[in-house]
Amino acid sequence: MMEIIAIDFNKLKKDSWTDQEADNVRLVIDFVQALMNNHNFEAVLDQFGNPHYTQHNRSIADGMEALVNYVKDFTKRFPDYTYDVKHIYADGEFVIFHSHITTRKKDRGNDSKGINVIDTWKIQNHQIIEHWDALQPLNGSMRFLFWMIGGKTANHNGVY
Repeated sequence: MMEIIAIDFNKLKKDSWTDQEADNVRLVIDFVQALMNNHNFEAVLDQFGNPHYTQHNRSIADGMEALVNYVKDFTKRFPDYTYDVKHIYADGEFVIFHSHITTRKKDRGNDSKGINVIDTWKIQNHQIIEHWDALQPLNGSMRFLFWMIGGKTANHNGVY
C-alpha cells in the first residue's frame, strides 16, 4: 500500500493571508490532497466538480472530469505518484502551489528526480474555476516522458 503524503496547512500558511485567502488555500489543499495524493477521484468529482473549470495545461481538456481522467491515467502508469507541496502563496482569488512531483517512492525528497511544478488556481464563490501550471522535469526519464506525451493540444485556452 502506498504511503500517502499529507499537505499540512498549518506548516505552510502565511500570517499575511486574509481570511478569504486562507479559505481559498484550504479549498485547494483539500482538492489537491484528494486528487494528487489520495487518488480519490470520485471524491474530487463529487466535491469539486463544476461546469466552469477552465484548464490552461494544453495536455488536458476543460472540465474537472477531464482532469480526473488525466491524473487517473497517470497514476495507472505511476501508482506511487505523489505531489509534495513545498510552498503556498495566496493573492486574492488566486492560490499558487510550488511542489515536487515524484513517480517513485524512492525518489521522494530527492530534488534531482521527478518534476518541479508551479500550479495556480483561480477561486470564485468557493469553487475552483481555472488552472495554470508550469512544469520542469528534473531528470532524464522525466524529460523523455514529457517529450513523448507532449505536443497534443486538448484545449485552446492558451497558457496565459
